[in-house]
Order: sequence, then structure tokens, then C-alpha cells
Amino acid sequence: MDADQQEVARQLTAQVPSTLAGERLDKALAQLFPDYSRAQLQQWIRAGQVRVDAQVWRPRDRLHGEERVELTAVLLAPRLEQGEAIPLHIIYEDEALLVINKPAGLVVHPGAGNRQGTMMNALLHHAPELATLPRAGIIHRLDKDTSGLLVVARTSGARRQLTEQLAARSFVREYQAIVNGVMTAGGRVAAAIGRHRVQRTRMAVREGGREAVSHYRVMARFRAHTHIRVKLETGRTHQIRVHMAHIHFPLVGDPLYGGRLRLPRSCSAELQATLRGFRRQALHAAQLGVIHPLSGESLRWEVPLPADMAQLLTALADDAKHVGIPQAY
Repeated sequence: MDADQQEVARQLTAQVPSTLAGERLDKALAQLFPDYSRAQLQQWIRAGQVRVDAQVWRPRDRLHGEERVELTAVLLAPRLEQGEAIPLHIIYEDEALLVINKPAGLVVHPGAGNRQGTMMNALLHHAPELATLPRAGIIHRLDKDTSGLLVVARTSGARRQLTEQLAARSFVREYQAIVNGVMTAGGRVAAAIGRHRVQRTRMAVREGGREAVSHYRVMARFRAHTHIRVKLETGRTHQIRVHMAHIHFPLVGDPLYGGRLRLPRSCSAELQATLRGFRRQALHAAQLGVIHPLSGESLRWEVPLPADMAQLLTALADDAKHVGIPQAY
């Protein structure tokens, strides 16, 4: 075991369904606990960390159905000292999940150049048991400079159910964005997205990419910009940013896809300064909805725009009002 790792144990239980009658124990456990490999499960069985009706079994022993399985999952996890006391804006919390309102500028997962100071580090400090879950239970991600709602699973079962909801496209994910250009109406973008063939840090609409569908509607029009809502049907990397650029309405402030700065003709010095100073994509995950993995209840959360986007909208609205353009809110 490396010096920067420690063993973390997690107690898991399951009732064997009748559909698994006659199945080998190791194969059945791979279905009951899909977060772990069959090889890992076999290791735990041989180590006596799996009990079937309070008895130790072998991997090849056959089940009859309805047995109670208890698993002590012992994993190597980052030392809890890697958790960091970074403030989290927690919108909702119970024994199964957390919902976080992530600020712009906070990286979600550690990576090259970002080993510390991430949302994952903050989660490990707040709930150390998340160290036993892949990606500390984080189900989906937001780009560093996108703000808004994220859901985190606190148990293996919750993670499995939430991941299935995400794959089935039953998550509700609605964003607010400010784009360059004046839209005449809302619409739908269905354009496959894949890695840019040359610039590998970028995504692009291209043949052979993965299916991607976004629905958008106009909230307000300004002289040279539009405030929109975007509902995701799929969840590809940079999807909204790429789709809006693809239809020639790139997000304000987007460093990868935004293109040149656009200023309303003869606009005030204050609006010029606000637009020039907005240095992130104007994108906020405003609404999130899931089915609770334990109760089956449909839950939905909404958070207001962060201060920088609200201030930008105020400046755009003041400019439009000055020249007599009515708002579409």
C-alpha cells in the first residue's frame, strides 16, 4: 500500500432475487454490486469478507435465491487528508445523495495540474465515506467555469440508480446562458459531437461523433445578445457551448468557442467594461431533477443565476431600455 493511500471499508447488503437461483456466487455478486469487478469480488469472497446468510461461501457455490448477502468491501482510497475544507453550497443532503450548487472557477475532478482544490477534495472532507465510491460519487460534471447544480451519490446503490437514470435520459437538466447574437425564436439542435480532429482540447460537431441533442428557448432579447434556457436531452462534453457556436450564437465569454467580442453599437462605457470583463462562458446549470434512489420520489431543484451573470443581464437590459427595445422576459 502506497504512503498516500489507506484502506477504507464499506458494508453493503443485498437480497438475492429468485431470478439468480442456480447462479454462482461470484457471478451473482457481479450483478448485485456492479461497481466492483468480478475479480475483486472473488478476492473478497476468498478472504471471508462475503457472508451468505451469515456463512462464508466459495466463489463457485450456487445460490438458491432469497439469501441475504453481506459484503465488506475493503478498498485502497486516497488518504482522508486529501479532503480539503473547501466550502460547499449544499442545496440538499440525505443518506443517499447530495446536491451541490457549484461556483464558477471550481474544478470538479482532480486532474493534471489540479490535484487539489477541487470539488472532489471538498466532498471527501465533508463526507469521507465517499472515498469508497468511483469519482467520490459524482454522477455528472460541469466545466470549471460553468456554475450550477450537480448531484452526488452517497452509496453504491444510489450511484447505480442515478447512473441508470442519466443513461436513460430521465435526468432533468436545464441551463441558462447568454449568447452572442439576437435569436428570433427557440429551437432544437441535433448534431453529433466528437473530439476536434486537430485541437484535442476542443469538441466539435462532426461526422462519427456521439449523438447530442439540445433544446433552447428565448428568455430575453437585447441589442446584440440573447438570454436563453437550454434543456439537455443528452450530456456530451461541452455540449451547449459547441451546439450554440454551431448555430452561430456562441456563448458570451467562452474562451474556446466564443469567437470575437460583440458590442452593441454605440453602447455605454459601462456595458463595454462589463462585456470585456466577463471572462468565462455565460452558462449556469439552473435546474436539476432526479428520481430519489430510495423513495422513488421525483425531486427537482432550482438555483438563481450567480452574481456575474445577473449583473451582465442587468447591463444588457439597461442598454436595451436606453434605446427603447422591449424585453421578452
